[in-house]
Amino acid sequence: MPRNVWLLVIGTLINITGSSLIWPLNTIYMHEHLGQSLSIAGLVLMINAGATMLGNLVGGYLFDKFGGYKSIMFGIFITIFSLVGITFWHGWPHYVWFLTIMGFGSGVVTPVMFAFVGSVWPEGGRKGFNAIYLAQNLGVAVGPAVGGVIADKSFDYLFVSNLGLYIIFFILATVSYRNMISNVEKSKVKDSAVNNTANRASFYSLLIISGGFLLTWVAYSQWPSTLSTHIQQQGIGLKEYSLLWTINGLLIILLQPIISPIVQKYEKQIKVQLVIGIAIMMLSFIVIIFADSFKIFAVSMIILTIGEIFVWPAVPTIANMLAPEGKGGSYQGIVNSIGSIGRMIGPLFGGLIVDVYSMNILILILCMMLIIAIIPCLFYDRPVKKVQH
Repeated sequence: MPRNVWLLVIGTLINITGSSLIWPLNTIYMHEHLGQSLSIAGLVLMINAGATMLGNLVGGYLFDKFGGYKSIMFGIFITIFSLVGITFWHGWPHYVWFLTIMGFGSGVVTPVMFAFVGSVWPEGGRKGFNAIYLAQNLGVAVGPAVGGVIADKSFDYLFVSNLGLYIIFFILATVSYRNMISNVEKSKVKDSAVNNTANRASFYSLLIISGGFLLTWVAYSQWPSTLSTHIQQQGIGLKEYSLLWTINGLLIILLQPIISPIVQKYEKQIKVQLVIGIAIMMLSFIVIIFADSFKIFAVSMIILTIGEIFVWPAVPTIANMLAPEGKGGSYQGIVNSIGSIGRMIGPLFGGLIVDVYSMNILILILCMMLIIAIIPCLFYDRPVKKVQH
């Protein structure tokens, strides 16, 4: 990979490790330390996810308008501001205010990273997006593990540690990203005519693939929400449940040598990657119906992880391919915000189904949703092909 891509990957790792120090412990902190109910804690996390979604859209727009460096710095400044606030004032309701601002700031950074890597290494295809995806997952694996140890000493140390990581990210961005000019920014000097019909077709295609992406995220978001409760009801402790996510993070890294040749073989057939990935994810939910021990849930998580390796990096790759000149950031912002919406509504949707019916009914509905999600994956490029012909 080019040096610029490595610098973006390192920045992503620091960014996600920082945010992952806090997010698994938010509910515990609000419930046990701030004396709030679980439903209030859930509402706060939904507000945080909503702020992240808004940040995704703003970040994508800023990338197209002002370029990668200024957009990333804007997101980092907002996040550092919120972390300084939460370090000194982490009582109620200050915690909610700063957590919401933090969600917005980190939401700005994520699509900018994807758009940046797509524009500084366009010939890399899926490889650049996969590298960012791997860095995100390594951060998610490292952050909670380190965060748990720090929080055991004191939550005050946790907030200071998170602030420290973002200051490191700020220094890296200032030193390394300032002169990193994306192809989009270089092309701004050209006053090329815009083909409105082609642009509309690309946008329609993006909306179609986003529909499938949303359904997939609603299903996936059951793992940290309804399924966490279900797993504990099966007599499996919180420590074992946390281990499932450790397995997820490690497998994403360790399976790359096996998955990469398959991805490269079907590099030009991105639909095949999506269909294979979603079908594998669906199989993981079918296994859950029969799961009554940690081993079976671990098998389900392994299958889920193999599926997500195919799906998650493919969607930003498609967004990059579809984006007209000067719209790469906005397109990444849209697909990232769709993921945020899935994480917002998924737990609420799953909780309602389980409360009214049962976990098995939810699993069957999720499997149907994943089958439906395959349809937009197969036909998302129809509007673009119509224009081309």
